This record gives sequence, structure tokens and C-alpha cells, in this order.
Amino acid sequence: MQRSLKRVVVTGMGAITPLGNNVADFWSNLCAGKSGAAPITLFDTELFKTKFACEVKNFDPEAYIDKKLVKRMDRFSQFAMASAKEAVEDGGLLAEGLNRDRIGIIWGTGIGGLISFQNEVASFGENGRNPRFTPFFITRMLADMGAGLISMEYGFRGVNFATVSACASSTNAIIDAFNYIRLGKADVMLAGGSEAAVCEAGVGGFSSMKALSQRNDAPEKASRPFDADRDGFVLGEGGGTLILEELEHAQARGAHIYAEVLGGGCAADAYHMTAPHPEGKGVILAVQAALEDAGISPEQVDYINTHATSTPAGDLPELNAMGEVFGPAMAKISISATKSMTGHLLGAAGVVEAMTCIKAINDGIVPPTINLENRDPEINPDWDLTPNVARKRRVDIAMSNTFGFGGHNAIGVFGRFTG
Repeated sequence: MQRSLKRVVVTGMGAITPLGNNVADFWSNLCAGKSGAAPITLFDTELFKTKFACEVKNFDPEAYIDKKLVKRMDRFSQFAMASAKEAVEDGGLLAEGLNRDRIGIIWGTGIGGLISFQNEVASFGENGRNPRFTPFFITRMLADMGAGLISMEYGFRGVNFATVSACASSTNAIIDAFNYIRLGKADVMLAGGSEAAVCEAGVGGFSSMKALSQRNDAPEKASRPFDADRDGFVLGEGGGTLILEELEHAQARGAHIYAEVLGGGCAADAYHMTAPHPEGKGVILAVQAALEDAGISPEQVDYINTHATSTPAGDLPELNAMGEVFGPAMAKISISATKSMTGHLLGAAGVVEAMTCIKAINDGIVPPTINLENRDPEINPDWDLTPNVARKRRVDIAMSNTFGFGGHNAIGVFGRFTG
């Protein structure tokens, strides 16, 4: 028996980011071209080569979560709960009459409870290897805990699991949630991701790989995708949640519809643990799969939010791969790299950038690529990278690119809802 696919729409959003602790503030600061980078406050950086990051600011977990539960959770789970709270309220999921057996959560994270892992192991060493671990050590650390805690908070008993594909994690969560709904296996899904790796282990680990910028004298200028002087990414943290819903279910309850999820595509580089394929083979496959799944042609895409982390090795292969797929249509597409402002949120990057695509569709604004002062001469001069200042334009279809260590490529496609 052939199953007819359901249409899937976005009916709620929530965000905890370095640019704001709700969707409105995040979007306003993003469009204004503000940088979330600043000297690190979460730990002493005296001995570290990189001393800055894009931290979430003025975050009080007790504003979102019962204080007894806060102590049992890693910071990445706190971001998950906080962003989910805004999305659940925005999407009206607290209303009576919803079948909570058919509301699920798929949550992405690249690392999970890194801060909790670091602190417990450090304490173990400092205490003469005396194994006095907190009973919450394992549950704080587990990557699936964001999904589990959200379901417990709201009684959502549908499909529930975590996706882990490094920096593609939350895009994979969105694609999986989209598929569950369009196959008729759920009515509503919370899809998103969170990450909290701004700690000694996170900064030290990425720094030792020579992945981080060391522009300590000007943190706000450090993330500079597509710029000839880029020297590495800026580590970020935060979380985001999308409410995905079957179209008829959303219409029946009068939900506000932000956009439609049109499709998604995934592929592997099968090349290297950390370096992208120099010819962008996995990216090309993922983009082609996403366009096919969405049932659109390259000419229909108006905006691409690139993965572009500001690394010397990563930015060019992505753009060249996109050019391979889009051909002459690439010159008519608005492109931006919003990690120039948010930093790299790792497993949460995909959902925050998907949200950026949805807001671009809703508001007719393409956010900028800031710090693009000396454009890499190897980039095709005909391609519009939206340098430094946001631009108004109609966006009907937007694409979000995410790629992760291990060669994971995941692409989401979002469109204006037209009924």
C-alpha cells in the first residue's frame, strides 16, 4: 500500500543564543549585524591561546526550570528546556485537547554534557582518584537527555530520541521530525538542538586542532566567513526549538504557520575526520537530494544560509559545491554566513540557522555576513554574500546548510506557506 505524504509546517519557535535569549531579540540583533563574541566569562582563560567565544548572556535557568531540577542538569539541557519553553508557548501546545501521545521530540547535540563530564573527571583526579561521582553524572552527560527532559516536562509521549552528527545534529533532528510527520507517525514534533561546550575542555580541544580563531584583540571581528584573512571559527553555545506540525492538524486548531518544511537531504563526504572534501562531493549530493526531496529547481531558491564557519579549509569548498549544483542561478541567490555573528553553535547551529531562514521568509530580510572586509579572491565575484549589512528582499524558498566532523552533510529547505 502506497502511503501519501503529509505536508509539514512550522508553528512555533524558541531560541537561546549569543545574540538574545528569545527569537525576537536574536533576530533583531542578527539583522543589525551585531557580534555575539566577547572575552570568555565562564572560566579563566589565562593559559589558553583563544580567550573569547560567543557565550549566551544573562541566562538564568531558574527562569525556565524548577531550581531543584536545574542542579541535576548540564548547561546544554538547560538550553534545551529554555528554548523548548518559548517554542511550546509560541506554538500553543499547552492547549487542552491535544493528543500528547502523538507529540514527540527529536533533539540534536554534537557533544552533550561536556561541562559535566569535564568537571566530574577533574574532581576525580583532584581527590586522589576517589570515585565520589555525583549520582547525576551520567544523566547530565547523556546526549539524549534534552529530548527526554522536554518530554517529561510537557507529557509528550510520542517518538523521542537524539541525533548526533556533530555540527549537522539539529538539522538531522529537523529532517527526521519532518519525515515522522509526513509519514503520518506523529501530529506534532519538537525538533532542535543545544550545545554548551564553552568550557576548558571545549576551547582547549578545538584550539589544539587549530580550528579556533586567535584574534583575541578584537573578538567581535574574529568570525569572518569568506574573508581572505579568516583564521578559524569562534566557539558558540545555545539552543533552539522548532515546532513542526502536520498541516491539517495545525489548521484545525488555528495555529499560526510560519513556513512550510519542503524537504531535506543528507550525504557523507567519506573523506576525512575533520576536513571537508576538497571537491565538496558530500555537499553536492546532499544539496541535490534536498532539492529533489523538496520538488524544486535550483532557480527557485532565493536564500542560502551557508555553513561557512570561517575556517581557511571549509568556506571555499562549500561555495564551490553550491556553485556546481546551482550553476548560473547562484548569481541570483542571496547568501549569508550568520556564524559571523552567532559563532559556531556546533550541534545547535542547524536549528538556529533554520530559524534564520524561516524569519527571512517571514520578514523579507536577509541577514548579513559581517566582518567581510577583504573578500577571498578565489570566490566567484558574481555571488552575492550579503556583506556587512542586511538586505531587504522577498524570500520564498530558503536553504540551510550544515556539515559536521565525520563528513556529515545535512540540508534543510523551507518555503513560504501559500495554503
